[in-house]
Amino acid sequence: MPFLEANGAQMHYELSGPVSAPVLVFSNSLGTNIKMWTPQVEALGERYRILRYDTRGHGQSAVTPGPYSVKQLAEDVVSLLDGLKLGEVSFCGLSMGGMVGMTLALRVPERIRKVVLCCTAAKLGSTETWNARITAVQKGGMAAVTDAVLERWYTPPFRATAPEQIQQTKQMLLSTPPEGYVANCEAIRDEDLRERIARIQIPTLILMGKDDPVVPLADGRFMAERIRGSQYVELPAAHLANIEASDAFTKELATFLEA
Repeated sequence: MPFLEANGAQMHYELSGPVSAPVLVFSNSLGTNIKMWTPQVEALGERYRILRYDTRGHGQSAVTPGPYSVKQLAEDVVSLLDGLKLGEVSFCGLSMGGMVGMTLALRVPERIRKVVLCCTAAKLGSTETWNARITAVQKGGMAAVTDAVLERWYTPPFRATAPEQIQQTKQMLLSTPPEGYVANCEAIRDEDLRERIARIQIPTLILMGKDDPVVPLADGRFMAERIRGSQYVELPAAHLANIEASDAFTKELATFLEA
């Protein structure tokens, strides 16, 4: 498994696909790792050079002292791209990864060809909700929140009919370092991009889950109204729409990237 020093942290990543193909970067949600993007890599791996990485504090990437900031997480991406000598890329991030995508689109638009914001918001959750989550993990580890998180990430029918995917997601959550999870919770809690996203000028696709209790559809529509020229699509899924509605998600992603 390759690692690279990026912005002061050892980052775990996977770079695959044709060397001459356009580069597509995937950024994971809170509490997951690069494995969450397996459906998209399997579907798009021959058409794109795909870079997946574990966000700082997640998966096999370093758990540096927190709290983190979304700006810091975006700087991690730029440093990783520089280290791998990758120039302009398209970027797809879900939830926390979507906030990173917005920040990259604002701070380094010359590096981002297109950005895909999935099941995310310019302001995710409330301070009170995040503080309660942080306290729960500090006291009881990841097991204290995993079952509740899974209930919100997938619809009841999907949880009942896709036990393998549910188990894989549960393992990602349970294997996330508690200290890294908390530091990223703090990053999300403290970020508010609502006043800035109207300055995003690169092509933007917003993908939302119709049944997502984590991020209301109103938050997706808010982004769509403010990011000029953005495309907005609702998918039949809850929060991890790239897994629950993987075929529809990948189709919308590919259509947007290839337009």
